Amino acid sequence: MKDQLEALVLQMYKSNILYSEAVSEFKKRFIMTVLEENRGNQCKAARQLAMHRNTLSRTMEELKIDVRPLRPGAKRPPSSARASNFERKQAR
Repeated sequence: MKDQLEALVLQMYKSNILYSEAVSEFKKRFIMTVLEENRGNQCKAARQLAMHRNTLSRTMEELKIDVRPLRPGAKRPPSSARASNFERKQAR
């Protein structure tokens, strides 16, 4: 892996990519990979990255990372649209 990283760094350097651009692109790709593995779950991703969730959210905002495409399916309906415990017991 070290050889691959060195080759990539050399290629980026020869392509005149600025240090700040390289660091930003690395961060973005690294964070996206962890988010993809966690299906967009920022709490789990932050834990794996050993950072606070708020720091992850701030970094994602800076890097313009959108997790919506990574999240599966629809969200839970609001509590007002869900059956209450009483209604569930009545249905049995």
